[in-house]
Amino acid sequence: MLVLDFINVGNGDSILVREMKAGEQRFAMLVDCGHDNLVRDDHAQELDHRSRRIYAGDFLKQKEIGHLDILLLTHFHRDHVGGLSRVLDAVTVDRLMTTYVPPADAPALDPDGDNGLPKAARNLLRCVDMYVQPLRRQGDRIREIVEFPGDRMETLHLTEDLTMDVLFGEPALYPRQKKVYDAAYRGERNGYDLIHWAKSMNVSSLRLRLYYHGKEIVLGGDAYAHMWETATATPCDILKVPHHASLSSTTRKLLKMLQPKTAVVCVAARRPDERPHPYIVGLLKECVDDVRFTDAVEIPGLVEPEFHESVHIEVE
Repeated sequence: MLVLDFINVGNGDSILVREMKAGEQRFAMLVDCGHDNLVRDDHAQELDHRSRRIYAGDFLKQKEIGHLDILLLTHFHRDHVGGLSRVLDAVTVDRLMTTYVPPADAPALDPDGDNGLPKAARNLLRCVDMYVQPLRRQGDRIREIVEFPGDRMETLHLTEDLTMDVLFGEPALYPRQKKVYDAAYRGERNGYDLIHWAKSMNVSSLRLRLYYHGKEIVLGGDAYAHMWETATATPCDILKVPHHASLSSTTRKLLKMLQPKTAVVCVAARRPDERPHPYIVGLLKECVDDVRFTDAVEIPGLVEPEFHESVHIEVE
């Protein structure tokens, strides 16, 4: 049985994928680590007393998971990598897989220091620091780091019954990412380059397609809909809606190509930036029989709030 937990980390994504047999865990993969805070500092608010948001690392501890076969990071936004340190506190990792490996001697980037950079450039450095500094402090928790080149689809045979395709954005993105990040670690802080890459980060997000016993699960990362309305968007059973169901995340065309039976939106309730966007939620409700949300989203006439630590799905 394949067990999926779309963890309620509030803002961000963290998805636990486990294969179980006779009650024993045969394989475990975590896709992204959530934010470093259950309430974002840029729109701070008190949590509803019924909230069941939980850090990804704490969720793993609660499930008594002490080891991951794979920890996969789709891209380096704060709401996907901010929880990495807590995750590494909880587990050891066989393979960390992503699209950028920093230099072995990578220093702290000090995004809030006296660097003369605009806010957007500082924010990018902060995101990268939240990925790289745990690798320096807790690197002994990871056996191997695998860097995807991003120039071709990767197919991984995870277990006898579970296979995963890793799909990428435009191949030219990943050498550009490396150039920008490596320059930052050399102390070359070009504000224009940093901001320009920050605007490209979502389009570099990995997408995953899992195959298990004839069922297909698509994890869309933060990829915008226009990126993958292509031959790679074939029918699936479960869709993790990309980019928190923002207006650019999904189109009618993409949903008609994917034809999911279940759609899961990883998103914090009461976000002020229309994520999830009511139009996209309406579109999902029209096209998908079963639409679920990690947090207690409430949209009058469309969604009633549900309080849970994860959207839990079992695939036989």
